[in-house]
Amino acid sequence: MKKERRHFSADDKAKLLRRHLIEKIPVSRICEESQLAPSLFHHRWQEQLFLNAASALQSNRSPERNQEQQRIEKLEKKIRQKDEVLAELMAEHVALKKELGEL
Repeated sequence: MKKERRHFSADDKAKLLRRHLIEKIPVSRICEESQLAPSLFHHRWQEQLFLNAASALQSNRSPERNQEQQRIEKLEKKIRQKDEVLAELMAEHVALKKELGEL
């Protein structure tokens, strides 16, 4: 009788790899529970994980997000400048009031 192949989703593979790499569960136990060949786990999935690790660790900033971040920084700078001008004007206002005896 021909054994039917099982297909694991990327999420399933990640969960099983996480159990081994982070939770330190032995590969033999994971493979037994999942009815999975250890060679598939080691040679295919782990290798694939580490070959693609660099792309997973790269910044996920899209050009739109980068532009949005630049816009936010520009607006924050503008607010800081306005706050400085307002603080200077208020200081002058208080000084004038003191000079005129209103404070």
